[in-house]
Amino acid sequence: MSHLWQSILTDGNTQWVLLSTLLLGIASGVLGSFALLRKQSLIGDAVAHAALPGICFAFMFIGEKNFFVLLIGAAATGLLAAYTIQLITNTTRIKEDTAICLVLSVFFGLGIVLLTKVAQMPTGNQSGLDDFIFGQAASLVGRDVQLMGLTAAALIVITTLLFKEFKVSTFDPQFARGIGLPVGLLNFFFVSLLVITVVIGIQAVGVILMAALLITPAVSARYWTDSLRTMVLISGIVGGLSGAAGTLISTLGKGLSTGPFIVLSATVIFIVSLLFSPKRGLFSIILRRARNDDRLAVRFVLKKVHVWRDKSISEEFLFQETNISKIRFTRVINHLMKHGYILKSDGIISITDSGTMKAEQFRFVDEMVELKEMYPSELGSLDITWIEKQEEEALSKDQLKKLQSKMSEIYTQNPFLNIKVTAGKGGRRYEL
Repeated sequence: MSHLWQSILTDGNTQWVLLSTLLLGIASGVLGSFALLRKQSLIGDAVAHAALPGICFAFMFIGEKNFFVLLIGAAATGLLAAYTIQLITNTTRIKEDTAICLVLSVFFGLGIVLLTKVAQMPTGNQSGLDDFIFGQAASLVGRDVQLMGLTAAALIVITTLLFKEFKVSTFDPQFARGIGLPVGLLNFFFVSLLVITVVIGIQAVGVILMAALLITPAVSARYWTDSLRTMVLISGIVGGLSGAAGTLISTLGKGLSTGPFIVLSATVIFIVSLLFSPKRGLFSIILRRARNDDRLAVRFVLKKVHVWRDKSISEEFLFQETNISKIRFTRVINHLMKHGYILKSDGIISITDSGTMKAEQFRFVDEMVELKEMYPSELGSLDITWIEKQEEEALSKDQLKKLQSKMSEIYTQNPFLNIKVTAGKGGRRYEL
């Protein structure tokens, strides 16, 4: 740990690499959010693989490893790959995923062939071009890192300035055209930004893993929010943290590649999001399903007790009739007893007055749901969800009046329906 802090505080190269991977992660997360929502995530993968032949062509042309020139070559073949995918998709019957697979395999195969050719050149063995396959941030020099950092910062600024335009063209391109936005030009510009993001990141992350840095932060952010603005913000933070964490971990040992650790850091955050996000996390889903199953079991058991309210039923007989697990049945019985809906004496279950009203409420809601399914056009606008949200055992006078008013309106429009909602003794009970 002391070695890590010493590198951060004293090693200028570590500081530059850390800053560039931080900015690269933020830019990848921001643009990756739009790529995910546009269903263009795999285009980043194709572009990353297609950058390899461009790098090799640029090296063969100048004969030395000039990072800026190599990036120009990578950008050229990356843009060519991206536009080739769009051309194939728009002009043929081939679907986008098939087009991506074709372009990716062809360009990457060409890159491997050219990489072999470069290795046969007099200076090819010392070129270090194979670092672009898996990434090697430590091989970057100060000027390379400055170029990466400035380009990543520019990408973040441009995306921020064009946020509204990208948002509209992503979710509703027809509306965007209607208000005069150049959707085609925006798509062209977005793909160009995506290509630039991939190109500046391949030295640090590699052509194979760069797609993961685009997709993983965006997917992680999607688990936490339904707002695009918040998603882009979270995705940028996740990407930045992944870039910084991967860089710092790679400094702990000699020969550790930065790219794989960046991707693994992003994957850890994704797993945490997958498991623990409050809305879409697996644990949240399991808990919601368990609560819903308990709610349905409470309804079912109480209605069963209500049906046999004039008979003496044992707890064991009720358990056999309900056909639910013993653990859930015990939990349901305790819940009903706690709320005063049922009583248990010497193993015999009996229903209370409040339990009777609650059971009638459940029955009423079930019958209303069935009627809505039978007459969807006539009763589709009838909202009954509020009935079970109220805490009392049955509907109050005001609530009954509200429901009766709504039903009267439906009767006027559909006189053939014969449904009546009436208040019982004290105005707190009702029947269908």
